[in-house]
Amino acid sequence: MEQVDCVVVGAGVVGLAIAREMALQGRETILLEREAAFGTISSARNSEVIHAGIYYPKDSLKARLCVAGNTMLYAYCRSHQVGTQPYGKLIVAADDSQLDDLQAIMYRAQNNDVPGLSMLSGTEAKTLEPQLQCSAALLSKSTGIVDSHGLMLSLLGGFEDAGGMVAYQSPLLSALALPGGGFRLDIGGAEGMQIETKLLINCAGMSAPKVAACIEGLNPEQIPKAYFAKGNYFSLTGRSPFQHLIYPIPEPGGLGVHLTLDMAGQAKFGPDVEWLDIESEEEVSYAVNAQRSEGFYAAVRRYWPGLKDGTLAPDYSGIRAKIVPPGAPAGDFVFDTPAEHGLEGLYNLYGFESPGLTSCLAIAKHLEGLVKAQ
Repeated sequence: MEQVDCVVVGAGVVGLAIAREMALQGRETILLEREAAFGTISSARNSEVIHAGIYYPKDSLKARLCVAGNTMLYAYCRSHQVGTQPYGKLIVAADDSQLDDLQAIMYRAQNNDVPGLSMLSGTEAKTLEPQLQCSAALLSKSTGIVDSHGLMLSLLGGFEDAGGMVAYQSPLLSALALPGGGFRLDIGGAEGMQIETKLLINCAGMSAPKVAACIEGLNPEQIPKAYFAKGNYFSLTGRSPFQHLIYPIPEPGGLGVHLTLDMAGQAKFGPDVEWLDIESEEEVSYAVNAQRSEGFYAAVRRYWPGLKDGTLAPDYSGIRAKIVPPGAPAGDFVFDTPAEHGLEGLYNLYGFESPGLTSCLAIAKHLEGLVKAQ
């Protein structure tokens, strides 16, 4: 039976970053992916935004890893020829009733040591973006866009260059904790295989609770329930009148219907928050209901009154990897380590929604520190 140092489950952007880090540290590492290619689920269905770390509670993992990850990601992309566009972002108070909320966001961002922030009057914001309507705006210069597929391709190349191996169409069927430490894994696929590993890292995104349930010896009460919050996107037909990303005041479960630009400057709106009353991801439909555009027009016109009827087209959707139910405060990243569950060598990563893309390199470094500390 093949024995390796480390097995990482899930080849999304976080899994790729972690697998690369493990291999760079000299561990013989295998990356398992149930799909036929890397990054085909949540990592391929987001807005590709490089976040600044503005919204998250002080000292939370999301705040710390996003602020660090922003700097690390821009540096990585420069040195590895991965495309980015540092557009900058305006968070807007649509009217005077939202000014206190905007000030609270600024205060939180300053507490998180987010660089490149400035508060603008409505007139100053309109000078930057003539089509914008707002009472005030917070400018974040370190927010941008990354070519997420190019990033994942680069991380995969770094992983393989460091001796790592990817096994596609290879779902983890079960894992058995061994008496002397480590795990015996049953892996599905065309041929199937069994391997033993010292480290087992579950980075399966919204499937992480389901993967954890396959690990014998792990207390089911320690596995969080998965909740599914769909985010729908609509694209703007025609040219974007904006040069910055435009965000409203956040809403429960998400950051509000915002305008983002892709690498070529084309505008799209979203994601909204559509909680799905389902029990498993197999029930997810990624189809975008065209009727949801009515809510998009209303939300967007609060800050862009010039949006014309008939200019929003259904585009794509994604699912947030949530472990908190509707109405609950936003959850933090969760690193479930041997200190919590008692199984040596097992690390479960839960709730890795946004800003997981921005934070991926910092997440990998943080996890490496946890592994070394055990």
